[in-house]
Amino acid sequence: MKNRIIGYLLLLGLLCTQFSQYITVAGFNYNQKYIAAKFCINKNRPWLHCNGKCYLMKKLKQAAEKEKAAERENLKNNLQTPYFAATAELTFVVQPTRTLFVPERPIHLPDAHLTIFQPPQA
Repeated sequence: MKNRIIGYLLLLGLLCTQFSQYITVAGFNYNQKYIAAKFCINKNRPWLHCNGKCYLMKKLKQAAEKEKAAERENLKNNLQTPYFAATAELTFVVQPTRTLFVPERPIHLPDAHLTIFQPPQA
């Protein structure tokens, strides 16, 4: 049960990082009236019909910069340093082996019968 909960939390964290822009847009759509009233830069210019979209663009830009910074940090951490292993040359002393000569024995095969077997006739 504990492993399953940890697995779900890791999956949720992975999905949140992948869909961070969508989560930002969804949060903006949910709170658009509040954002337009409190955080909108263009409140003094209603003819622009901003309705908080300036705040959304600022947040999306921050999320993109954060993602690029994380990607650069990830690339920096993934640099692989070459590893050279010291090799040693091994020599093996090979002793000659004595070969035994075993003469071949002639193979005795049964004589080939050239006649065709015919069953007895009744």
